[in-house]
Amino acid sequence: METRREAEATVVIVDDEEMVLESLATYLGLETDWRVVTFTSARAALAHLANADADVVISDFLMPEMDGIAFLARVRALRPEVPRVILTGYADKESAIKAINEVGLYQYLEKPWNNDDLRLVVRNGIEKKRLIDQLAAKVREVSAAHGELESLQQEILRAFA
Repeated sequence: METRREAEATVVIVDDEEMVLESLATYLGLETDWRVVTFTSARAALAHLANADADVVISDFLMPEMDGIAFLARVRALRPEVPRVILTGYADKESAIKAINEVGLYQYLEKPWNNDDLRLVVRNGIEKKRLIDQLAAKVREVSAAHGELESLQQEILRAFA
């Protein structure tokens, strides 16, 4: 069962094959309430992510204008808190290790994918993003409180000086 926050989640998918995008968007659209945004161009997806948030980004590994590792590295620089997933038919351990090390990959999935596994990976990625966002909000809250305490301490010191 999806939580309210999970239902509001946005999943960005990039693949140069229209059929893959349609298949993923249709499946996720039927099985979840997530907003699915698809791109056949990594550059277009990056332009979108510069102005819009996402909860999970899924990318194909081999694409003509930019491979998945380069794309996800740029996503990491732009939105480091967003879990990044590579979905590829090109499966070798060296590429997987490179992707994990270079872009802080959240998951590496192979084509053809298992729909239930894909949904679980995305759902867990959305939860991870939600927890990161909550932690960042708490850190901001504590930092603001700390700043207020420092100001109060300075006022007290000035009053007794």
